[in-house]
Amino acid sequence: MALDVHAPALTGPRLMRQRWVDITFVHWAVDPDRVAPLLPRGTRPDVLDGVTYVGLIPFRMVGAGLGAGPPVPWLGTFLETNVRYYSRDDAGRHGVVFGSLEASRLLVSLGARAVFGTPYTWASMRSSRSGTRITYSSRRRWPGPRGARTHLTVDVGDPVDEPMPLDRFLTARYGLHSRVLGRPSWVPNEHPPWPLRRAELVDLDDELLAAAGFPDLARTPPASVLHSVGTRTTFGMPVRLRPAGR
Repeated sequence: MALDVHAPALTGPRLMRQRWVDITFVHWAVDPDRVAPLLPRGTRPDVLDGVTYVGLIPFRMVGAGLGAGPPVPWLGTFLETNVRYYSRDDAGRHGVVFGSLEASRLLVSLGARAVFGTPYTWASMRSSRSGTRITYSSRRRWPGPRGARTHLTVDVGDPVDEPMPLDRFLTARYGLHSRVLGRPSWVPNEHPPWPLRRAELVDLDDELLAAAGFPDLARTPPASVLHSVGTRTTFGMPVRLRPAGR
């Protein structure tokens, strides 16, 4: 099943809304067998031309709010960096699975871990921009490995007028596979296609990939580096995953 360029329309109640701003996508190609043991039951690695990808993705979360309500003051805006994988379930739904999510808000990390089963961590984080260069840095506070860090600088380049199949594979993701309240689930989301730009990885000093089980990746050139000013997204209600044939 091919990935949709545009998000399928959500049906039913909305779970939350937020904006993802100044986001950078850095990806490495890996053998699907390395990722498969890390995915929730009922999912498998999503592949393109026989490989799957591991991403290191820093950005700013802005104006997050529940349902149709207003953004949550202070708690709804923070820095985040995630390590993520790409998944597909028995119903053919494509999604992402998070290996870790560094966030600069402790309460957000605690709440998301408890309800959505996502491996949020609390970290000291900052980002800065000088011309076309953006730098993101993070150092984990809780839980372990405490002190796990990343320092990443990219140089943002030209717009992507015609996304390649790999660009779509890595960014046209309209769902999350996780364990919501302990149950394997798919959480749909919708957002406009990303306004993408090519980018160059200028500097990377990273321990988050190693902490997620991929110690070799940060020492090798990435397969793809993209950047976006961001987009607004809305999440729908979780759908419980069921084994094939049921």
